[in-house]
Amino acid sequence: MSQGSQLQRLVEVMNQLRSPGGCPWDAEQTHESLLKYLLEESYEFVDAVASGDRVDMREELGDVLLQVYFHARIAEEHPTQPFSIEDVAQGIADKLIRRHPHVFADVEVKDSAEVLQNWEEIKKAEKGRTSALDGIAMSQPALPLIEKLLYRSEKYGVAVETPSNVNIAGQADESSVGQALLAVISWAHANGIDAEAALRKEALKLSEQVSAIESR
Repeated sequence: MSQGSQLQRLVEVMNQLRSPGGCPWDAEQTHESLLKYLLEESYEFVDAVASGDRVDMREELGDVLLQVYFHARIAEEHPTQPFSIEDVAQGIADKLIRRHPHVFADVEVKDSAEVLQNWEEIKKAEKGRTSALDGIAMSQPALPLIEKLLYRSEKYGVAVETPSNVNIAGQADESSVGQALLAVISWAHANGIDAEAALRKEALKLSEQVSAIESR
């Protein structure tokens, strides 16, 4: 089968699972009940990429794709504002074309940095955004949230103040710990370092230490 037919097959499988006579568990799910699975499957794909296991990558990416199709199938049942996987695909394809005028139109760019700059400007115009905070997912984990806030502040020309000289040897409370973490993330951001990636590497080193100690 072609790639397109396999995607259509997934639509049909989801429709059967969700329809009367299908799977009771699938029929009971909502957008809200599935959110934890979307996060879990995304993290599992991250682990698969880190391991370099191509079989795991394909399987975990399939699990992420399932979540997209599942949510789209649920969305078809909305009484007043339904949409389908076709609507989702059309929307993202149209967005990619709009956001890449250097590919699909006559705009010229020098490098990837200019591509990102154009992307932000186009997005800002499309969304009618006037604040650096517009469109930021505030429910995301604190580390990527702070990095996003710093990035957006730069793009919108908002000169935010972040702690620089923090005494991490002093009395620890929620405020002092939060300021210390903010200072480190700001330091990483200013030097082009992905703080999440850096911390993840240290976490992996720590897990290797634990494994080594336990194997003694």
